[in-house]
Amino acid sequence: MNLDPSLVTDIKAAVASFEDAGVDFLSELVAEGSILGNEAGAQERMAYAYGERGLALDRFEIELAAIEHLPGFSPPVQPDYAGRENVVGLHVPKAASGRSLILNGHIDVVPTGPCALWTTPPFEARRDGDRLYGRGAGDMKAGIVAACLAFDGLKALGLQPAAPVTFQSVIEEECTGNGALACLARGYRADAAIIPEPFDQSLLIAQLGVMWLTVELVGKPAHVLDTSAGTNAIEAAYALFDALRGVEAAWNAPDFRHACYRDHKHPVNFNLGRIAGGEWPSSVPCAASIDVRVGFYPGMSIAAVKQALEAAIAAAVAERPALKGAQVKVRYRGFQAEGCAIDPAEPLLAGLGRAHRAVSEKPLTELASTATTDVRFFVLYGDTPATCYGPKAGAIHGIDEWVDIPSMMEVAQVLALFMADWCGLERR
Repeated sequence: MNLDPSLVTDIKAAVASFEDAGVDFLSELVAEGSILGNEAGAQERMAYAYGERGLALDRFEIELAAIEHLPGFSPPVQPDYAGRENVVGLHVPKAASGRSLILNGHIDVVPTGPCALWTTPPFEARRDGDRLYGRGAGDMKAGIVAACLAFDGLKALGLQPAAPVTFQSVIEEECTGNGALACLARGYRADAAIIPEPFDQSLLIAQLGVMWLTVELVGKPAHVLDTSAGTNAIEAAYALFDALRGVEAAWNAPDFRHACYRDHKHPVNFNLGRIAGGEWPSSVPCAASIDVRVGFYPGMSIAAVKQALEAAIAAAVAERPALKGAQVKVRYRGFQAEGCAIDPAEPLLAGLGRAHRAVSEKPLTELASTATTDVRFFVLYGDTPATCYGPKAGAIHGIDEWVDIPSMMEVAQVLALFMADWCGLERR
């Protein structure tokens, strides 16, 4: 790291002094239950937070016409974007001399599940020792807070990055990624991008692609006194998903795997996330639908994945007794997200590694994620090297989600040191 050791010490101490403020900020963000379509309150807080830091604001709704023709677009789950904004904060240096940076984070969170299962209400932040609980605390509002605290630490020393830094709070990472794509369409690029996703301070080197599909089945209704006269669409749906499991098994075979996932126990997962069907307990159900999440490797195209899935579905309809006579239709909405791998020679990775070692006693490990993140937009479509580095968290997408506060603060220190090294510094 090309920073004076005394400056490193000062930056770490300055960031650490904002812990209480950071916990308060995170608690306020958790209180804004920013599930799909309800992001406005949290984004209003982000606009205030960026403005309070002296950043120029750019707030904009997603325009489907501006992104639906672009690589990486996913058909939206909720197509109405009215009133649903991305919020961007822009730091402009006095005299740009370093390398530019984007710090991106998503403000949206997944549904809570049954609130009765939570120890305390999911949108009421609760601190217990080193952990802060609440939906979105880990995934990924703590990362957004850490990015802000990194900037605060430099500001407290009378310093600021000597290159443009773009802070992005985007919507729809959890279902399409269209928020991040809209930022690309608006022209945002940089020499590097970091997303502080909750990956336990590891360095992302690859991520799987993810596809969502809906399969609709129509069978034949009948009275239960003679079920053989009908085709049970719900039973057919389960048989069809079992056929898709065969594709999952084939893609997990050692000779099919991408190199980054060679040693992973079970990298590709197909998830039956939702099923609906039937209308009367004493009638053989004639209609059902399932929503399925499919994982796949970097380098596999969306078209090839669709072809493989649809071939397996067609074979199941032709061969499986439970699907005899069923009519099947496949629709795609939500994630149509390609996987990606990050060039290990990117200076971004080495720089983050140096900053991590200057802060944490924990060894820096590399992560090939079996999920997807908005990193793909920067790497595949935005000509911007990117990775994820964020705090330790648990029960994300589950019950009693939490984030480790000391880890959040270490991430903030790492990001501050990285900014100082990557962007350079100037007096405010």
